[in-house]
Amino acid sequence: MTMTPGGVREGTDHARESTPDSFRSFMSGFPSGVAIITATDRQGSPWGMTCSALCSATTDPPTLIVGIRAESPTLKALLESRAFAVNLLHERARNTAELFASGAPDRFDEVRWESRPGYGGPHLLDDAHAVADCRVSDSVLVGRQRIVFGEPFHIYDLAETEPLLYGLRRYSRWAVDF
Repeated sequence: MTMTPGGVREGTDHARESTPDSFRSFMSGFPSGVAIITATDRQGSPWGMTCSALCSATTDPPTLIVGIRAESPTLKALLESRAFAVNLLHERARNTAELFASGAPDRFDEVRWESRPGYGGPHLLDDAHAVADCRVSDSVLVGRQRIVFGEPFHIYDLAETEPLLYGLRRYSRWAVDF
């Protein structure tokens, strides 16, 4: 293996087969923000899950993409209601991220949240630094995930704080030491 003058490796011979585990390991090296996707089902019950598979698709019209496990009860509520909320977590919300990742049935009893008519889903008042209420514009099944396209119709800035990040299989805070 040789290096170019810019420090880029040439001729790497450490290739691995792309498997679910090797792909998961590869993607862990791409840190992202942490969000909790929330929705309300037909009976008015709140549902939510931690998500780092979130990105913007386009700004015109504003559209985001969320990847959700096809069997998720949050996905079922989201598709029934055709709406959801994206709660972007701040740096002090790690416990809430872990709670909503755990699947604990009482997770909404453990956090302060609010749901009003016109919201896309419950807002996590103490844990989010921003929330976007979205309408479902489309969805596509890819493997065991449903990719949901959401068009934000309201955006709320809740707190002046740094975002919570997830990468290399751990939570972290934004570092501004460049």
